[in-house]
Amino acid sequence: MSLTRPNLRRADIWNMSMGFLGIQMGFALQNANASRILQTFGADVEHLSWFWLVAPITGMIVQPIVGHYSDNTWTRLGRRRPYFLAGAVLASLGLILMPNAGMFAAFIPALWVGAGMLMIMDASFNIAMEPFRALVADKLPSSQRTLGFSVQTVLIGIGAVVGSWLPYVLAEWFGLGKSASAGEIPVNLIISFVVGAAILIGSILWTVVTTDEYTPEQLADFDEEDEPVESNEKASLADIFKDFANMPDTMKQLGLVQFFSWFALFSMWVFTTPAIAEHVFGVAKGDASSDLFQEAGNWVGVIFGVYNAVSAVFAFFLPKIADSLGRKKTHAVSLVLGGLGLISIYFIQDKYWLLLSMVGIGIAWASILAMPYAILAGSIPAKKMGVYMGIFNFFITFPQIVNGVIGGPIVKHFYGGEAIWALVTAGIFMILGAWAVMRVNDVDATTQNP
Repeated sequence: MSLTRPNLRRADIWNMSMGFLGIQMGFALQNANASRILQTFGADVEHLSWFWLVAPITGMIVQPIVGHYSDNTWTRLGRRRPYFLAGAVLASLGLILMPNAGMFAAFIPALWVGAGMLMIMDASFNIAMEPFRALVADKLPSSQRTLGFSVQTVLIGIGAVVGSWLPYVLAEWFGLGKSASAGEIPVNLIISFVVGAAILIGSILWTVVTTDEYTPEQLADFDEEDEPVESNEKASLADIFKDFANMPDTMKQLGLVQFFSWFALFSMWVFTTPAIAEHVFGVAKGDASSDLFQEAGNWVGVIFGVYNAVSAVFAFFLPKIADSLGRKKTHAVSLVLGGLGLISIYFIQDKYWLLLSMVGIGIAWASILAMPYAILAGSIPAKKMGVYMGIFNFFITFPQIVNGVIGGPIVKHFYGGEAIWALVTAGIFMILGAWAVMRVNDVDATTQNP
């Protein structure tokens, strides 16, 4: 007879997820400012999605490998903690170097250095992120998993708000320079990335110090059908392909939901800055050096902070809502609201009304970060939790790669260079995700309505 994982105290759940605060702060700085930085270094708007391709491609490669090895190794720090600690160190280096890419201009174009740092950052975020998701599934019983992923979402929201707003706050409240010469990055943005790197390291260390992990033998006791993992010698990297072929049906069904959701999110992250700059602020196409463009970029950080703040608040209510509606319906309603929020941007001319659009997007973001993982965790065996969480990332990275390849050409050739239409398309895709999630089989809905 297998043992049951004990319920953890709320303080323990917060401690084990604290690293997400720093990860998402760095992720938010990247999402809100990478396009702006690359445009400053000379990238054309129709090429932005191609530069962003490095992020999902590295994630697709890195996450299953990290998940596989974290399932099949044991160190003095445990099985998950070494990976998100290493990821934090590498991501911090990328955060510091990306806005400072101009210092390497004598050796290589700053644009290519910036793109390289984008790749390093995203690979490092991926190294750190999925072991955190696997840790929740390792540590918590099914009855607490929605709570666990919701706590992660709250911390993600807080970190993202701080990261998104920091450049604006440093410029408007502390007087740090928000404008710069053509081809140079403003001081407020450079300092924001350095602060993000410091908080990322600190929050990861908090989790490493305050959280222990169950040994392989303990995990085997919780799930008696699984054998304890003694070493990585018994597991081959080729097993990843076998696991991919044998993924549960629930995971395949969630793959379609993730495709629609993350195709939409990628469009939002890549094209919001040029879309808002041109559609709302009236910046001329291709003008990435004017003060008005930098002002628009700072405002995008503000509204991205708003949707993340909404996400953090809404995450507190997700467990109760999911108890009432069921996880699938909760996710479907959230995605519809997110889709409407994205579409509404087309009809807005006053920058302050964009805050209302961000409410719907924030609700969708909270659900995207929690509900698919809560549904997924109950359908996969405990000893494969890390590798399947990593493989599940395929359904996040693949739609971003597809969008990265075709998104820029579509904006150029079909939308006449008007990035706002990419956001409208994103809204439609998010609504399609709501349709898809209602067809998912939630096999572990022990605390949810059918």
